[in-house]
Amino acid sequence: MIVSDLDGTLLRDDKTISERTISILEQCRKSGIKVIYATARGGSAGKVAPGELFDGRVVMSGAVAYVGESVVYNCLIPYTMARPLLAACDQRGLKTASEISGMHYSNFNVSDEWPFITNYKMVNFLEHNIDAEKIYALVKNADDVAFIENNLPKDLYLSVSRDNMAMIMHKNATKAKAVAKLAQLFGVAPSEIVAFGDDLIDIDMLQYAGTGVAMGNALDEVKAVADYVCTSNEEDGIAEWILKMGIIK
Repeated sequence: MIVSDLDGTLLRDDKTISERTISILEQCRKSGIKVIYATARGGSAGKVAPGELFDGRVVMSGAVAYVGESVVYNCLIPYTMARPLLAACDQRGLKTASEISGMHYSNFNVSDEWPFITNYKMVNFLEHNIDAEKIYALVKNADDVAFIENNLPKDLYLSVSRDNMAMIMHKNATKAKAVAKLAQLFGVAPSEIVAFGDDLIDIDMLQYAGTGVAMGNALDEVKAVADYVCTSNEEDGIAEWILKMGIIK
């Protein structure tokens, strides 16, 4: 099984997948290799990585996994747990949102930050009563990160991406655990998995897989845990590595 992160990994900087990489992944699937993606994205993932190209999909950093349109793994944050954290972030002035099923419940105009996101509703977090797949906040500095950590319930964990998005998830919502569920369904052992990634939230997935590959553009922390480093997302790194290793002829 081949597992790939999207942004900075499978996607080029212009948020497209090269035709060459698509061709290589299609050849992998024809040879019996399952191909899935695992991303922090939610509903926007399908816009940049069409589902028909993949055997399975992990979204929201591991909160939900799909085979086709069927949900096979789901780990939500109860709204009763989320509400105090959302309110605290709001009071600090952080742009914050609770996301589920492609809808963003926020304290800011989400489209101002990401024009392609139109499914959002500005809410009063003190009255918010909907569970979340993911909570996120835009942080400016280490003090903001420390503030979130100090207000984090014990059953949640925090990951900060290279673009200063603080992502809060349930402790059982990780890329590795969602990928493990897909692998179990497909009858694939961890030793038979190759995983590609570039950011901190990919580390657990690369460590779970039998072979972890960091992109050439990956953070140093990701490269440090990887078994291999391939070329960058702008250089068809995944396709190049697959061909180099003789996974397909």
